[in-house]
Amino acid sequence: MQINLAHIREHSTSGGWIDFAVFDARSQSGSDSDNNKLLIQLTSKAEMSGLKIDQSALAYNHNGKIMFFGSKNLVDYLSHNGLPIWTHTIDA
Repeated sequence: MQINLAHIREHSTSGGWIDFAVFDARSQSGSDSDNNKLLIQLTSKAEMSGLKIDQSALAYNHNGKIMFFGSKNLVDYLSHNGLPIWTHTIDA
């Protein structure tokens, strides 16, 4: 199964750069615990493929609304800026 992934580099509010990944995925149960496990697995897989990731999040549609789950600062950023454009795919 292929999952869409956005790998983005942005200026950090504290200076420098931050690399983040957003995955087009949600766990089957949708529970926070299962979403966290999925996020850890996908982040690890993306890092093993050579991507640098400081923060990561899941993005998924729930009742017609885009929801984000993951690193608090990244979720806040995505909530204000919206869903990024997918740049990669990853096998899951």
